[in-house]
Amino acid sequence: MLIHEGRLKAAFDAGVFILKLCGDVRLTLCATLDRQAQQLAETPGLTTLIIDLSDATNIDSTALGFLAKVAMAVQGRLAERPTIVADNPDIQRMLDVMGFSSFFTLVEAPITEVCELRDLPEVPCDVEETRRRILEAHRILMRMNEHNREEFQPLVEMLEAQQAAPHHQ
Repeated sequence: MLIHEGRLKAAFDAGVFILKLCGDVRLTLCATLDRQAQQLAETPGLTTLIIDLSDATNIDSTALGFLAKVAMAVQGRLAERPTIVADNPDIQRMLDVMGFSSFFTLVEAPITEVCELRDLPEVPCDVEETRRRILEAHRILMRMNEHNREEFQPLVEMLEAQQAAPHHQ
């Protein structure tokens, strides 16, 4: 099976923001997702947020943590919860287990009206910044439900220990 490297696309039209994740979405895209969460939190006129995962083949837990951050960034600002479109059973199961249905409306069918999506430029980040973002993403996931707290506690503790330890170059 051919795995396509992950890409992010976005469109903003008449208050509707669509964030589309394509291919294999991994921690390498977390800086781009993080910037998107920050921009959405400050976007005037935002009424609807749709995250489209219908072209995603895989999403790692770090990317999921930043999707949760995107939802939290707009919490209380939208009339309705953000929507996630996911038709891949594996991704649906993962979203379900991780408690995404508490923060998002999960739907299977992609949105019919597709406005022009543009590729988001990838935000580069160094190893240290990536490590910090991985830690942040998993802390966010741990706050979502008990399952995630148990699942990611060891990873978060390991990352926190690495952060506390002096780095030898």
